[in-house]
Amino acid sequence: MIRSYFKIAWRTIVRNKSYSAINIAGLSVGIAACLLIFVVVQYELSFDTFQPGYKSTYRIVTKHDRSGTINYSSGVAAPAVDALRLLFPQATVAGIDAIYGSQIMASSAGGNPVNDKKFIEKTGIMFAEPQLFDVFPATWLAGGSSALKEPNMVVIDQTSAERYFGDWHSAVGKTLKMDNLLTLKVAGVIKDAPANTDIPLKLLVSYITWKKNAKSYGYFNDWGETSSNYQVYIKFPANVSQSNIQKQLTSFSDQQFDNAKRLGHKKYLTAQPLTDLHFDTRFGNTLGDHLTSITTLRTLSLIAALIIVMASINFINLSTAQSVGRSKEVGVRKVLGGTRLQLIGQVMGETAIIVLLSAGIALFIAQLALPFLQNIASVPATIGLFNTGTALFLGSVIVVVIILSGIYPALIVSGFKPIVALKNKINAASVGGISLRRVLVVTQFTISQVLIIGTVIAIKQMDFVNNADLGFNKDAVLVLPCPADSVGLSRAVSFKQQVLTMPGVKAASFASDVPSSDNNNSTNFNFDHSDKDPGFNVYMKTADADYFKTFGLHFVAGQGYDQSEILHQAVINETMMHKLGINRAQDALGKTMRFGDSNWLPIAGVVADFKTNSMREEIKPLVIYPQKAFEQEIAIKIEGSKLTRTVAGLQSLWLNRYPEYVYSGFFVDESIASFYKQENQLELIYKIFSLIAIFISCLGLYGLVSFMVVQRTREVGIRKVLGAPLSSIVYLFSKEFIALIAIAFMLSAPAAWYIMKSWLQTFAYRISPGIWAFIAAITASLLIGWLTVGYKAIRAALANPVKSLRSE
Repeated sequence: MIRSYFKIAWRTIVRNKSYSAINIAGLSVGIAACLLIFVVVQYELSFDTFQPGYKSTYRIVTKHDRSGTINYSSGVAAPAVDALRLLFPQATVAGIDAIYGSQIMASSAGGNPVNDKKFIEKTGIMFAEPQLFDVFPATWLAGGSSALKEPNMVVIDQTSAERYFGDWHSAVGKTLKMDNLLTLKVAGVIKDAPANTDIPLKLLVSYITWKKNAKSYGYFNDWGETSSNYQVYIKFPANVSQSNIQKQLTSFSDQQFDNAKRLGHKKYLTAQPLTDLHFDTRFGNTLGDHLTSITTLRTLSLIAALIIVMASINFINLSTAQSVGRSKEVGVRKVLGGTRLQLIGQVMGETAIIVLLSAGIALFIAQLALPFLQNIASVPATIGLFNTGTALFLGSVIVVVIILSGIYPALIVSGFKPIVALKNKINAASVGGISLRRVLVVTQFTISQVLIIGTVIAIKQMDFVNNADLGFNKDAVLVLPCPADSVGLSRAVSFKQQVLTMPGVKAASFASDVPSSDNNNSTNFNFDHSDKDPGFNVYMKTADADYFKTFGLHFVAGQGYDQSEILHQAVINETMMHKLGINRAQDALGKTMRFGDSNWLPIAGVVADFKTNSMREEIKPLVIYPQKAFEQEIAIKIEGSKLTRTVAGLQSLWLNRYPEYVYSGFFVDESIASFYKQENQLELIYKIFSLIAIFISCLGLYGLVSFMVVQRTREVGIRKVLGAPLSSIVYLFSKEFIALIAIAFMLSAPAAWYIMKSWLQTFAYRISPGIWAFIAAITASLLIGWLTVGYKAIRAALANPVKSLRSE
């Protein structure tokens, strides 16, 4: 009997090709979109879940409370690792110090320096204790973790070994040079870490090497020095609760940092679960430099659910419209003894066939679109569509869609009274009335308008962010990271002089970083020869005297400091001035500041505020001062008309002056654009899924109009016989959708305003959701509706009235 159901169902689908094609098109696109979203969400949620005991593994972070202002650091002070071992003897504790942008050089086999291989490793390089492999186990291809107990030893992953030496089998025993400062012996090779980890183990230098090179790599055995690069990971036994861990850490922090005595300035060590690492935006990027907001994943999941609902609504609309034409078939079946359960089975069978066909096409569409997924999400190129999770998800979607799409039409069709059906008296009331279809289409347009409004607001916000006045000139500024060793520093002055003589170069400056960066280096300080704590930290940048000219920074008071290699004067920004309680910029000149045990520095100038970080953050209180040892980048302002030629000349000069180092220049505007990678991806997602929602909405509207045309065929015939013009017939159908879109707009506008207002709150500098976004949504919906309804309405108006009135 089941076979018979499916055979009849298939014949019905083939006989009604247009309805079936529309249903399959809507469901295929909807399911494909959901599959791609699931792939992204599944990948993001999988980060580090492969680690043994990941639920009981934590990173120890630092929480600063300065008079109610809370700041977080992903790191701790260097002495913390030994203290935590004493505090938690039952746990495995491992300390690391992350390094970003180090140069690794592998000497050539023939000993010719020209053939040396040089690489800039941006992530995955760190000083690490051997215990790190007890917390995050690795598969060893050669060597073992004990190798990291000795100084100047390094463990590398398989890919790095092949890049450096051509074959990982021959890597052990060979040497690498790091930053032209350290000569490291390869003591082990491990398999590559999976892409879905926030702890990429690529190049691990023995921890003791960091201690022995404290000055070069910033090792400070001081509880007062907290660095986000220095991190501690702990794996506890499975039966230890996070609340108990935190109680011990809080008690330890109160004792270690004298929190009771430090009024208005408290510091705590906090246990952050490994499962939170990938989504906790309070700490900035992870070691793998890839962070995802959990809100973004929820938004994607919601969009997927809404798309499926919209596709199911289409099926209901079209199926119920089609059921009116099948009333005689249903009547005959019931007269011949067919039961309601059998009719329900037949309709559900038809639904199942369509959904299964759609799922197959959706898999094909998703597979074709998979290579483009990297453009809208931070997923690796190797990500696959077919796995157990995807299969279970697709199966669940198929079951849900069959139930959502088929149950209502099945109940309606199976409920036809045979006498009424045989007399062809089935009308709108018999199939639940047109009101339900209206509700369903309103739902569809509400969803699509929410996405349209969200897209418009996202585009405007990102346009505002990408084109905002940052308070400095970022255009045509090339930045060259410079070597920090003694050889590199000895060449810095002459290199800058040569750069300034090149045609097309307008200015150049050595600095720790550019005006807008992800640098959050801060410290406590004293002001104006007072020992009183001002109650907030100051953020720091080091730069030579040409920094202000190179980036076009504007002084509101003073003229900056003189050219010098030593710490002798400082410049502050307006935010810093105001937080110090100074109202007039001139009054700040001559005031003094001191960091730690340094000398008192007179303030030589006040610079107008510029964006110190991304547009998500408020401008921070900032001090800029010269200190050559930390000025490890040279920023070069280039004439726009001579950009290409000048950049080529600068690269040639660099390779000539620094043959031992890799050229790794970048433009400031590109580095700033990278701040908003995730937001730009989200904007693209909104665009794509808005188009999908519009497409599915059009199919839904087509279904409603189809239903209306079937129900009002004779009415249209009578109107035409009585002389009704084409326009009045079109209006007869069009007025329905205008009202529906208006109702949908009244529902979507407040929902979209609430959702997008919450998203905009993640930016410190943002637009206000203006009325134009809502006007765009209603206008687009009306235009799309007109095009969809107009086609079907005109066909109905042009139909021969004789055919529709023949049975009257």
